[in-house]
Amino acid sequence: MTAVGWPYEGLDVAALLAGGWRPTPFHEVIIKVHQRCNLACSYCYVYEHADQTWRDRPAVMPAEVFASVAQRLGNHVREHDLRRVGAVLHGGEPMLLGAERLGGLAEQLRAALPSSCELRVGMQTNGVLLNEAALRVLRDHDITVAVSVDGIAENHDRYRVTHGGRGTFSAVSRAIELLARPEYRSGFGGLLCTVAPDTDAAECYRQLRSFDPPAIDFLLPHSNWGAPPDRPGGGETEYGAWLIAAFDAWYDDPEPVPVRLFESVIDLTLGGASRSEQVGLSPAALVVVESDGAIEQVDALKTAYPGACATGLNVSRDEFDAALAHPGVLARQIGLAALGERCAACPVRRVCGGGHYAHRYRPGAGFRNPSVYCSDLQLFIEHVRDRVVADSRDLALAVTR
Repeated sequence: MTAVGWPYEGLDVAALLAGGWRPTPFHEVIIKVHQRCNLACSYCYVYEHADQTWRDRPAVMPAEVFASVAQRLGNHVREHDLRRVGAVLHGGEPMLLGAERLGGLAEQLRAALPSSCELRVGMQTNGVLLNEAALRVLRDHDITVAVSVDGIAENHDRYRVTHGGRGTFSAVSRAIELLARPEYRSGFGGLLCTVAPDTDAAECYRQLRSFDPPAIDFLLPHSNWGAPPDRPGGGETEYGAWLIAAFDAWYDDPEPVPVRLFESVIDLTLGGASRSEQVGLSPAALVVVESDGAIEQVDALKTAYPGACATGLNVSRDEFDAALAHPGVLARQIGLAALGERCAACPVRRVCGGGHYAHRYRPGAGFRNPSVYCSDLQLFIEHVRDRVVADSRDLALAVTR
């Protein structure tokens, strides 16, 4: 049989199950504790793209909804005997809830899980509301903090602005410098930077590196074939060229900071697995809960069309296991079988994996397409492969001499 709503005609779910395939349990839940934001970032996938369902949802997740989230997560952990899971307090901007309330939510989640499971609670923030008092509370509740920052001040302040249009780099950099101090460093989760192809990639890496973060990740702007990315140079590979320049700055750094995208591409090139949704064929094992309790797919899908994230499920009545049977979730877990013909025939398919699922959407044709960043990814991946292979060859020669 074929699952109802299955986006890939001809794929037989029953055959997959008969062949021994099983869905991967969720190992991370993103919880939209606050639906509003104190910034107006021009590229934001929540507020500036096709799906505008945030307007009809509670600004703050009600207490009873969060209690259901905690209960459902505990049930999922017990059902699959999970020993480690993550919860990300997200938004909007989660700090609008206040550090004390965030700390209370973290403790509520921990209380709902069996002692056999380690829960890592994190938060993704724009950093503007972080101060020492807030960081002390977050530290005391063992909440790690990741901050979004887009390189140098001039570039960051083009996109990440207040509702009044003021840049936020100075406020964000102060928050990051606080996080890097010894007393708060254990809770420093890292930095997230969105790629802007008309900026200096090496300069961007050096700026992020100067904050002394434990990790960095670079994110391609969420776009698709119906809403393609801005290409200032008018070509097809500006983003790939930017990633190459950033990669080279990182690869040549004698003391590099871990960069998840770069390390994932190297690991995949060498036959390993990915830790990034942007590349590889590893099954996606995260689920999102909106402020009204709706259980949804990865929220980057908001850039595709209204309701693209929806599953029809809600924590008030449904377990997370029900989402594992949703066609969109299955499509992000079955690996090579989800790719279209062009991707399946591509020489870098196992490294690229078709790119980020949200970036494959084409109006009228669904998600079984190459990424809108296909040419960028191929250029970047082949460059990484060439550098890694050359270094491996040089090392082998040195050993045999």
